[in-house]
This record gives sequence, C-alpha cells and structure tokens, in this order.
Amino acid sequence: MNKSDLIEELVNRADIKLKVSETIVNLIVDSMKQALLDEERIELRGFGSFHIEYYKGYTGRNPKTGESIEVSRKRLPFFKVGKDLKERINKI
Repeated sequence: MNKSDLIEELVNRADIKLKVSETIVNLIVDSMKQALLDEERIELRGFGSFHIEYYKGYTGRNPKTGESIEVSRKRLPFFKVGKDLKERINKI
C-alpha cells in the first residue's frame, strides 16, 4: 500500500471527499516526519514504533577499488513492529 492507496482507502471507509482525505493523510505523514526530525519517538499502539538510531563515523573500504574512505556519522529512522501486529502476521 502506498500513500495514494491510503488516501483512497480513507475516502472509501470514512465516506469523505478525496481532498479532505488527502489533507488528513498529508497532515499525519508531515507530523510524523517532523517528530522524527525533532528526535521524538512515535508509537502507534498495536502497529509499532518509529525512532532514530545514531551511527558513529568509521573508516570503510570501497569494494570496487579497495581504497579506504571515511564514512561520516549519521542518523537513520527505524521501525519496530508492535506485539499485536507481529502476532497477527504470524497467525497466517
């Protein structure tokens, strides 16, 4: 399912106009993005949680040339599945 599918699903289930559904989905996604940028944890009970992981810089190797390169530190978003969703998926 992608963002457009989610908007269509909201239109069909909630019986609201497409533009309203699009605004709602965009508001939720933008709020989640901003929360992660602000280094906040996002938890959707029964679904899962999103958080930021931190990685230190390190010296890596270019696999093609074998040359050493410096990899800078970074932050990456991660998703951890919730217990309820994990159990429902594993029942199938």
